[in-house]
Amino acid sequence: MQVRLSAPWTDPAGRQWAAGDTIDVDAVILAELEEQGMVEEPEGQASGSGETTTTPTSPKPTDPTKIGPGPGAPPADDTGN
Repeated sequence: MQVRLSAPWTDPAGRQWAAGDTIDVDAVILAELEEQGMVEEPEGQASGSGETTTTPTSPKPTDPTKIGPGPGAPPADDTGN
């Protein structure tokens, strides 16, 4: 099944995929990706239950205390102004 990733992902073989990439996965991998919220469903595409999805899912709210640079960001300048 072809799905579009909504977040970066590394497949079981170690290949890295970027958000927005369309990949071919089996039912097991699809279930794992859906559980993690990493799959986009285009409007009108049939979902696993046989229904047609016409409204996009809203993203999970972001915890304001977790916003900031990632772990690879350089340390902040502490110039002591």
